[in-house]
Amino acid sequence: MKTIPAKTILQKNKSTDWFGNDYNMNLYRGCCHGCIYCDSRSECYGIEDFDEICAKENALPILRDELRRKVRGGVIGTGAMSDPYNPFEKTEELSRHAAELIDAYGFGLTVVTKSPLITRDIDIFTSIKEHSPVLLKMTITTCDDNLSRLIEPNVAVSSERFRALAEMSDAGLFTGITLMPVLPFIEDTDENILGIVRTAAECGVRIIYPAFGMTLRGNQREYYFRKLDEIFGKESPVQRYIKQFGNYYECRSPKVKHLWKIFTEECDKNGILYNMHDIIKAYKLGYESTQLTFF
Repeated sequence: MKTIPAKTILQKNKSTDWFGNDYNMNLYRGCCHGCIYCDSRSECYGIEDFDEICAKENALPILRDELRRKVRGGVIGTGAMSDPYNPFEKTEELSRHAAELIDAYGFGLTVVTKSPLITRDIDIFTSIKEHSPVLLKMTITTCDDNLSRLIEPNVAVSSERFRALAEMSDAGLFTGITLMPVLPFIEDTDENILGIVRTAAECGVRIIYPAFGMTLRGNQREYYFRKLDEIFGKESPVQRYIKQFGNYYECRSPKVKHLWKIFTEECDKNGILYNMHDIIKAYKLGYESTQLTFF
């Protein structure tokens, strides 16, 4: 695995609207999951050879120094641009040791991943939970393992991710699902959305945050369309995309209103939160007085 230079590891967020994260952390660059819909492949992010994973040089010493200088605690989010539990993490353990530092310096943590490897670090998440908020999310876009293998070829299938969620929930950790993107004409069916919510409930999942659609721009649109043609052949929905969305960046499912209705009704029935304000309030409940920490 290659390494790339890094000056910083933590970025202060302008807003905490996204899952209550005060800071963002990326220990790796790139991703080898091969998901055909990934927006991070877009040119605007300037990541060359996106499908190749690189570790950031001296990531842990840099993170330690940055945490040590913070006089104010908060929640650190990871997984936005690169999965922190990629295959190399099994031996590199950057995410594990970063979580240990986050624990030692009294910060909270939110993670989003597609890898069951996250369960390896249940012990550290449990330790962080003693003093700060923890939210562990898996991205799941389909409850069909066969479809998952096609559109997310190099990552654990959905059923394995559900099992990881169940293991973390059983350990008393606050778990959730990012149900995004929901691919128009492929995943935007009643069966898929209801299947994900019902399976999540069985696994003890507390929150699901959805996006009934996807984003497409520049080179990512071309890549996505090419993959759809390869996967679905004559049944490829590419022409439907072109007719429905043209060159629009935001591609919402034509069924978005109906999907939102059945989704929220099923979540309410199972006690699963889906409003961002409610999600942040729920997983931070009881920690408000610990957010200001002096070292």
